[in-house]
Amino acid sequence: MDVKREGVAEAKRRKRIVYGVLGIAVLSLVTMALYRLEPAAPRVDRATVWLDTVKRGEMLRRVRGPGTLVPEEIRRIALSTPGTVDRKLLLPGANVEPDSVILHLSNPELAQSTEDAGLALRAAEAESADLEIRLDSELLNNRATAAQLESEYRQAVLQAEADTQLRKDGLIPEITLKLSNLKADELANRNSIEKQRLEIAVKSAQAQIASQEARLEQKRALHRLRRQQLDALQVRPGLRGVLQEVPVEIGENVPSGTTLAIVVQPEKLKTELRIAETQAKDIAVGQLASIDTRNGLIEGIVSRIDPSVREGTVTVDVALVGELPRGARPDLSVDGTIEIERLEDVLYVGRPAYGQSNSRITLFRLEANSDIALRVPVELGKSSVNTIEILRGLEAGDEVILSDISQYEDYDRIRLD
Repeated sequence: MDVKREGVAEAKRRKRIVYGVLGIAVLSLVTMALYRLEPAAPRVDRATVWLDTVKRGEMLRRVRGPGTLVPEEIRRIALSTPGTVDRKLLLPGANVEPDSVILHLSNPELAQSTEDAGLALRAAEAESADLEIRLDSELLNNRATAAQLESEYRQAVLQAEADTQLRKDGLIPEITLKLSNLKADELANRNSIEKQRLEIAVKSAQAQIASQEARLEQKRALHRLRRQQLDALQVRPGLRGVLQEVPVEIGENVPSGTTLAIVVQPEKLKTELRIAETQAKDIAVGQLASIDTRNGLIEGIVSRIDPSVREGTVTVDVALVGELPRGARPDLSVDGTIEIERLEDVLYVGRPAYGQSNSRITLFRLEANSDIALRVPVELGKSSVNTIEILRGLEAGDEVILSDISQYEDYDRIRLD
């Protein structure tokens, strides 16, 4: 006979509930644990990244920029008067001396005006000579008259003195003495007036000669100008060098002021570097520089800094002090490096692909004896061409990734394979 077991079904139901609750709790704990797990570190091929080690010591700050070799002296020969190109005697690339004729131009009107100026000068010279002769003649007449009056005056004085003595002796009447003294006084006045007239005549002659000389010099200056303008139609460089450009053609009518030729001295070159405006603020005149012509290096010194910015760059002139390598010539493209300063006992590393001076960035630093790289904040200081100062965040000996791995910016660590 079966005995009814009471409470068994209820116990089973309670077990199922307990097991269900425990299962849900375990599942929740597992879910929370999985949620808290960090995502797996992405793998990066070590050969595809640029690694560098942080160092401590002297860091040489440099800035670099492209540039061009340009002549120190460029002579642009411009036309002072209109003309027509008749002949082109030399072509670009020719070596020229100061008196070498590059071009021959013509200007018939200028030639005629030069001839007219010459004739006017000769006429003025003749007039000047005639005036001098006439003035000399007039002055001679004035001097002769003055000399005659001077002689008559002296004779009258002597006669008055003689009559005075005769009157004392009672040999002549008093009236005769008075007449002698009166004549002497009259001639004294006339002699004084004639001397003044002679002085005035001399000054007048000098003034007329000076006026005539001024007109004559004006004619000479005009004739010189016309001769110089006519001679300028024979285009000469005025210095020894190389003819770089002749931008006119035969038969061309050229107005005044037009550049006819450009002459340079290829043995006297300088470098014009174009430095980014963000890097040019520390450049100063006198700093050392090195110019790479791709056929050798030339030492130089910063000689000038352009005060203006063009297209984001500043032009810096570098005077070359070393011997020019073979192939150095005007307009040759070069690269230049300028030494800014030497920083003693600083932390530095290779310049990251995206790091600028005086900024904060993050870098991946390799853990010691591990292939795991952790992202760390880094404060950068002064920068150079290939290196940059580390202010905070890294220590000497730390190995960091410098190449651009911005695709992993959402990860705080990566694994190098």
